[in-house]
Amino acid sequence: MSNMQFSSLRDMMSLREAMDQLMQESFVRPRAMWRRATAEEPMRLPIDVYTTPEEIVLIASLPGLLPEEVDITIEGDTLTIRGELRSPLENVEYLFQERLFGHFSRSLTLNVPVDVERAEAAFENGVLTLMLPKLEDVKPKTIKVKTK
Repeated sequence: MSNMQFSSLRDMMSLREAMDQLMQESFVRPRAMWRRATAEEPMRLPIDVYTTPEEIVLIASLPGLLPEEVDITIEGDTLTIRGELRSPLENVEYLFQERLFGHFSRSLTLNVPVDVERAEAAFENGVLTLMLPKLEDVKPKTIKVKTK
């Protein structure tokens, strides 16, 4: 009986090690993420999106890009942002190289109809802000309750 308990304790230690390894692999970025993104396999552009009663607002960081280097399209209910972050210096030996570069793309489905004709994009200090006004018929309306 005592031998069986010792064996179970040994198994628990190996389970603990397995869980430690799983947690480390889950929260540490895999090395493959640092590959150069190509047009065929672009990186996924991180974005923030929020909504107000009047519009949907999207914010993306695009350091080093000019406004004309960003392609924004709305086709049906799909918004797509594409471009390429320029590669860092070529002829140096990096001690650390953590900033991503290469082609990027991000598409998302808009779940609310927007007025594409009034959409605006602003670019300031490497931050893209896209404002998509909601169509009038989807804006929230307040109905006052009357007493009789």
